[in-house]
Amino acid sequence: MPIETTASVVADVPAGAELLAVPYTSDLAPVLPFDLPVPVPDLLAHHEAKGEAGEIVEVPVAREGGVGRVLLYGVGDGSPGSLRKAAALLTRRAKGRAELTVVTPEGDAAAFAEAALLAAYSFKIGSSGKAPVRALRFAGADEQAVRRGERVAQAVALARDLANTPASVKNPAWLAERAAEQGVPVRVWDEEQLQADGFGGIVAVGRGSVSPPRLIQLSYTPDGPATRHVVLVGKGITFDSGGLSLKPTENMKVQKTDMAGGAVVIAVIGALAALGAPVRVTGLVAAAENMPSGTAQRPSDVITHYGGRTVEVLNTDAEGRLVLADALAYADAELDPDAVVDVATLTGAISVGLGRTIGAVYANDESLAEQLVAAGQASDDRLWRMPLIDDYAPALESSIADLANVEQGSTYGAGSITAALFLREFAGKRPWAHLDIAGVGRSTVDEGVLTKGATGFGVRVLLEWLTRA
Repeated sequence: MPIETTASVVADVPAGAELLAVPYTSDLAPVLPFDLPVPVPDLLAHHEAKGEAGEIVEVPVAREGGVGRVLLYGVGDGSPGSLRKAAALLTRRAKGRAELTVVTPEGDAAAFAEAALLAAYSFKIGSSGKAPVRALRFAGADEQAVRRGERVAQAVALARDLANTPASVKNPAWLAERAAEQGVPVRVWDEEQLQADGFGGIVAVGRGSVSPPRLIQLSYTPDGPATRHVVLVGKGITFDSGGLSLKPTENMKVQKTDMAGGAVVIAVIGALAALGAPVRVTGLVAAAENMPSGTAQRPSDVITHYGGRTVEVLNTDAEGRLVLADALAYADAELDPDAVVDVATLTGAISVGLGRTIGAVYANDESLAEQLVAAGQASDDRLWRMPLIDDYAPALESSIADLANVEQGSTYGAGSITAALFLREFAGKRPWAHLDIAGVGRSTVDEGVLTKGATGFGVRVLLEWLTRA
């Protein structure tokens, strides 16, 4: 189910390669180890090829044992974005083949390899369908760069796998088991420990399910001195029915991926050692299944979060912020981080504002926001800075508790902003950012590096931020 395609680096193009991809530009024809049936300039002119990123001209060639094919591919301006586009389209073109040998273009080999491998991802329960290309060979590439791209792609694939797994298999305890497989120290609170330690939000959301909630803590420490301590907090709702505020059937069909933020945190921490991250990182995954039953929390209930703040629950389908609030308050009170970043499929409202290709970042610190936006641009997990509008905060007032869990009154419709304002109340005064990935956490198309289902959005931007700084 994860990326099963193997990646290798070779110095030269193997003799007799069945499928060979060679880059070209608008003013530079490729150098080939054999002759084509038609001179390359004439061939490119015939196809009106301009060297744009993702442009592919396919040519049959004779080879030992039969007929092979050469894919002449354009790389555009050679930027990382253009290379990612070209690499993903090459992998898709090779679907069903045993292997693809790629003469690697100049530029960011890590981005190229990462995209080629991500485009090979598939998640299928059963045996039908065409398999991705089984092996990728990168000729003339920087092996270290290719290995970095491979490790990032594997982390994204893990996040996708965790989110794509059906809820009939996946519950909070299962998610804790997957976290324990990442090679880092893990601590898990069960339902009794959560109740005893005052994690009222996680307990309340999980009350309606036969699968009890968990809080999962993962810890990564670099080999050398840590440059800083960062806490990552992920929403881990393994299935979201909406609770007693029940979702419509169509909205419920994709809710096995409502723990995508938690999956990102697990995948990121699992990859840090291989990438040599110099930052100490603690991950918190607040995991629960939000179900309706006789024991489920009700609209109008008041819960007490970690640290003592009370919240009136007006909508049980606004549950993600309730579990995140506990984790954020715990991080602030007990872990003493230099910065906190939470990641969550939090609000449908954000996809209305930003669509399904750009994630949202809210932050109380300018430097942290700038770092994350820059990391998003570099990694292709693009983020857009959204405002924390203090004038909207009164919409979260409650007449009987410290806060309400959803907005009321004139700001209705600013749901993503008020959700971020709610989380800010629990993050303390230290630098904090919130990534709302509800719009970008799922894909409805097989296109580029994306496959239908979970996208793993957030893994690349956080790894870029944590390893490059």
